[in-house]
Amino acid sequence: MRRSEFAELSAFVAVAEHASFTRAAERLGFSTATLSQTVRALEERLGVRLLNRTTRSVAVTEAGERLLAQLRPLLDSFDAAIDSVNAFRDKPAGHLRLTMSPPVARFVLGPVLGSFLEQYPEIVVEATVESGFGDIVAGRFDAGIRRGNFVARDMIAVRVTDDMHYRVVASPDYLARHGRPRTPADLQGHNCIRYRLPAGGFIPWLFVVDDKTIEFAVKGSVVVINDPDLVISAALAGIGIAYLYEEYVAPLIAEGRLVSLIDKSTLPVTDGFFLFYPSRRQNPAALGVLIEFLRSELRAGSGRDRGEVLALRERG
Repeated sequence: MRRSEFAELSAFVAVAEHASFTRAAERLGFSTATLSQTVRALEERLGVRLLNRTTRSVAVTEAGERLLAQLRPLLDSFDAAIDSVNAFRDKPAGHLRLTMSPPVARFVLGPVLGSFLEQYPEIVVEATVESGFGDIVAGRFDAGIRRGNFVARDMIAVRVTDDMHYRVVASPDYLARHGRPRTPADLQGHNCIRYRLPAGGFIPWLFVVDDKTIEFAVKGSVVVINDPDLVISAALAGIGIAYLYEEYVAPLIAEGRLVSLIDKSTLPVTDGFFLFYPSRRQNPAALGVLIEFLRSELRAGSGRDRGEVLALRERG
């Protein structure tokens, strides 16, 4: 295969998978105009339209779907062949594609990313931050990071955080104006800032009452979709009460900008975050060193090595 043909096919796959010339161009490091010309050259050479384009969207045609199905395993094999030479390098290199939820980006990967890249300067990390639970294989991600209860059982999963805790918080100003709730039932008389996932459904406000975990229905004038930072901003502004991971609000509680409400013993412990991937075969060397790096961070932070042994027992 000539270099130009391989470039055309790679460009087509990138656009098809991202459903966007702009995002695919960013992924490949090309200009959008160059990428468009490359795909058009492939279509002209094959004599068929592979992509339907509008000013707002890009969709794969039937012919494009057929070509894409044939190309994906070939490109996977090509990537695996290139990555196999990493064994002969002093340090792994390559492109590592990850998908994760906003909390992972904020307080799991974000704080340690600089240290990881300092150790492995030839690795490029591409992180997609989303609250959905898409198929990492179909999305051509090397791995995902999600809460343990959201990881499919056919995945290999490695724990990268301890279990998580929620906190109920409000600003001193809000409490001065509206009073302080003491029990979960008291929340029904307050303005609660609710968080909704893009795919639908609210993050439940769960509490432990009489040794049972119960969801309390709350109401409020603000609903935030897929942006925990806006929830925090609304709470700081005195709009209402928020229900968030402890890691988000602990510094603000320490500074006195937010006040912790409801006894912590009534808040349930939830699954921590796991890095997961589909199999042990042909995994990039870059993924292996990221896993070990995150496990070492967990050991350092908790004083325990709960990583892969626990995850494999839980995930089978």
